[in-house]
Amino acid sequence: MTFAQHDGTRAATQVVALGRPDRTPGAPVNVPVTLTSTYVADGEVSYARVSNPTWEALEEVLGALEGGVARVFASGLAAVAAVVGTVPAAGVVVVPRHVYSGTTALLAERVGAGALQVRAVDAEDVEGIVSACEGADLLMLESPTNPMMELTDVPAVMRGLLARYGARRPLVVCDNTFATPLGQQPLRWGVDAVVHSATKYLAGHSDVLLGAVVVAPDRVALQERVHTYRSLHGAIPGPMEAWLVLRGIRTLSVRLERASASAEVLVGRLEEHPAVQHVRYPGFGAMISVEVDGGAAAAEAVCAAARLWTHSTSLGGVESQLERRRRHAPEAGTVPDNLIRLSVGVEDVEDLWADLEEALRAAG
Repeated sequence: MTFAQHDGTRAATQVVALGRPDRTPGAPVNVPVTLTSTYVADGEVSYARVSNPTWEALEEVLGALEGGVARVFASGLAAVAAVVGTVPAAGVVVVPRHVYSGTTALLAERVGAGALQVRAVDAEDVEGIVSACEGADLLMLESPTNPMMELTDVPAVMRGLLARYGARRPLVVCDNTFATPLGQQPLRWGVDAVVHSATKYLAGHSDVLLGAVVVAPDRVALQERVHTYRSLHGAIPGPMEAWLVLRGIRTLSVRLERASASAEVLVGRLEEHPAVQHVRYPGFGAMISVEVDGGAAAAEAVCAAARLWTHSTSLGGVESQLERRRRHAPEAGTVPDNLIRLSVGVEDVEDLWADLEEALRAAG
């Protein structure tokens, strides 16, 4: 199958236009869900664990958005596992202290098995990150960090790594789930690969699990390694899941624009609210973290009192979600007990504020 090409267009157009069949008369405008485990012999694909036309359409879109070669996985954590799988036995991974708790748990499991070593760093300390990479095999960045919303100066990190280590620098991977490729494209800064939990903003409707790794176009060996990992470990998405993410990504630009605008309004009001001690917002996107008066009990009470906001552990959906992150064991101990992570959806911002303000009042 071939897909329509729209070279030179902007990202808001690419999410709509790419990954579609060629425009021949009578052709459908959407790719089908290809439900097959088996292919006729002597073609490009021999078995469905290797590839699927529905995956390929989604991979075309993600690759174009990030500026690389995409491979989709069964979940975001499966995508993270694929890049962690590049680390040799007893190798070293450098990672910020505050990252997605699934990444933290996966690395802890690998450390416990004696498979690798981990060096934790401050996400905002460029020099500290570069220094920690001495002899490291993988630098796993996340910017903004989850849930502390810290930003890493990724271009400065890449310059520092090249200046200090040259070709001996570690593989650099950046989790781009929070920012999305509409917010930043780390491959353009020299990063080797990005990962996504496509479950979140890319799909956008809280109805599918899927992940992705997008590798820089000149890192051919890494592209092949990621593909081989997926095939051998069976970390493949179903074609229906790929189709749902492809459908969801069509509205990514408009969803993110609406949610980000609402987030900016909420940040301004939260900063003035007497029950809020501290607001963490990276300056773009639709993710906010707040620390509330009254400790963990008050934070839990806010989440329980919300009626429009959904008290849940995911993010990036059309519905607004909130959660006290330290309720989960893998979360870093340096994340405040009273921190609530907010994922702003596409509801009317005045309704969101009214519900959140009432929840803060009720918890007080």
